[in-house]
Amino acid sequence: MKRIIGSLACLFLCLGVYAADPTATHYSVTQCEGSLTPYPSAISAVTAPDSLEAVMINHVGRHGSRYPASGSNCYKLARALATADSLGTITPLGRKLMALNLDVINRSNGQWGALDSLGMAEQRGLAQRMYEAFPTVFKDAKVSALSSYSPRSMMSMFSFVHQLDRLDNKLEIRTSTGRNNSYLMRPFDVDKDYLDFRRDNLWKPAYDAYFEQVCPTAAITRVLGKDFPFENAAHWRDLAITEYYVLAGLSCMSVSADISEYLTGDELNALWSCFNLRQYLQRTATTVSTVPADIAADLVLNLIETTDNFIEGTDLTAVHLRFGHAETVMPLVSLLKLPGCYYMTNYFDTVALHWRDFDVVPMAANVRMILFKAKKSGRYYLRVDLNEKPVNLIPNNEAVYLPWGMARDYMMRCVPLYAQ
Repeated sequence: MKRIIGSLACLFLCLGVYAADPTATHYSVTQCEGSLTPYPSAISAVTAPDSLEAVMINHVGRHGSRYPASGSNCYKLARALATADSLGTITPLGRKLMALNLDVINRSNGQWGALDSLGMAEQRGLAQRMYEAFPTVFKDAKVSALSSYSPRSMMSMFSFVHQLDRLDNKLEIRTSTGRNNSYLMRPFDVDKDYLDFRRDNLWKPAYDAYFEQVCPTAAITRVLGKDFPFENAAHWRDLAITEYYVLAGLSCMSVSADISEYLTGDELNALWSCFNLRQYLQRTATTVSTVPADIAADLVLNLIETTDNFIEGTDLTAVHLRFGHAETVMPLVSLLKLPGCYYMTNYFDTVALHWRDFDVVPMAANVRMILFKAKKSGRYYLRVDLNEKPVNLIPNNEAVYLPWGMARDYMMRCVPLYAQ
């Protein structure tokens, strides 16, 4: 009896601990790299029903893996580590991190934000798999490819189309890059409502409240030393998330290091959840504002227009490729409410359970809209793939292959009325 009572007490204690934090996550190290994680391993191609023939593809993609977007985090961490070294508070682990951070700086100098060899390989792989999965689309096809003016997006486009050309030099490929594509690929730079949203920091109170409560500081103390003179609690937390940003970005620039040497699983999950919430609030539709998703309206209209033109025969371009950024893809999939990409809540501590940047926008993330034609009836159907996996376009409708008219009507309903 005593053993039973003791076991029950232990069970209730465990349940109590769990219930105390039902929003805690336990994702892997790779997952906790978030949107900085390289593109996941390729999956087997999904075979369409024999009754349908693929005839057109609309593709919206993020650039591939890259060097850190800027040196700001690396240099901030380097200054803190140098201060700790000069004051004698730095730990042996801190010296190891100092050498690792210096390696990142040396590798990245002169090419901050540039596509690296892994990113080029990701795009070549996407091109190869697309070409092999949809041979009927690429037969004697016209291909249109455009990118933002960012060099990493341009190089992603060129890596992709170069692979297509290697596979079939009969393809007619046209490319376009520059600021003229910003309304599609970088609306976050030009949309007035969004610029106002960022200027007014409407997202920040929700983020700051979460960050102050959740951000762990033990990890940065383990490298700088317990006697490091942090200016205040905010400075402590800022250096903690800075260390996370540097470590999380190692894989996408092909630097091999064991992040778990510096961050425990709980610390890594907590820091990732802060990064994840920031992106959720800034780049998707939330209860704070729908503006971050609404900026994808022109892109949705462009996807509809190019499909209509192909069906009507006014433009027979069979493959439309677009290369932008995570900040291009997140608003698009949020506006369309694709599974796992749209989550409305006032309980922001639950976001990490329902909206995960590593699922939505890893490096080279992509949305494909494949248009099929029924062999007997001649009717058109649409399938949407997120990161090469079919998803249901319309919420509460499990159909993957939708009549084009139905898919078109839904997409138009997603576009704000003022943008139509």
